Amino acid sequence: MRKIIASLFISLDGVVEAPDQWHFPYFDDDMGAAVGALLERSDTLLIGRKTYDSFAGAWPGREAEGGEDYAFAKLLGDSRKIVLSRQKLDFHWRNSEQLEGDFATFVTALKEEPGKDISVSGSISVIRKLMDTGLLDELHLLVHPIAVRKGMRLFDEADTTIPLKLLTTQRFASGVVYLVYAPATADGADGTPADATYEDAKTHLP
Repeated sequence: MRKIIASLFISLDGVVEAPDQWHFPYFDDDMGAAVGALLERSDTLLIGRKTYDSFAGAWPGREAEGGEDYAFAKLLGDSRKIVLSRQKLDFHWRNSEQLEGDFATFVTALKEEPGKDISVSGSISVIRKLMDTGLLDELHLLVHPIAVRKGMRLFDEADTTIPLKLLTTQRFASGVVYLVYAPATADGADGTPADATYEDAKTHLP
């Protein structure tokens, strides 16, 4: 079964909104390689309308110009792009389509199709839906050493927690930390910490 892999630029205080306003000073060869590797392992993009509009407004033109980022632009253009939106959309960028029907049913079937992994870039509402439905396989966070102090955070407020397990870490020369998480079970069956109280924790105190 194909994996769904979400990736985000995120600040130290959890902001993921408008990264174009704060993350470019940290974009270096390390980050470029990480972003490129994620795109190369996928052949499908699952994204929200705002992210799609941003991508479609920039990357087709860059591909046509044939500049330094041509290869990356072509990868995006060649990928199948599935857009989540409440309104009917008209597409002018190749390989674009709109998600039709029930979200969980569609995405479950998509994961069972042959092909490479499915990538989610930006698109906070889509990532939240994937986590709520248990369909997200990996969450890749490029944590920037800056507190933005305003804007949408990745996790909204709710009565339930989202347990995660850390798979890998990598530190870039820029100070960005690349963290990869996967869903974890709340009972600790997969080796992650289970529910505990202070009485449990104090046994570890010196």
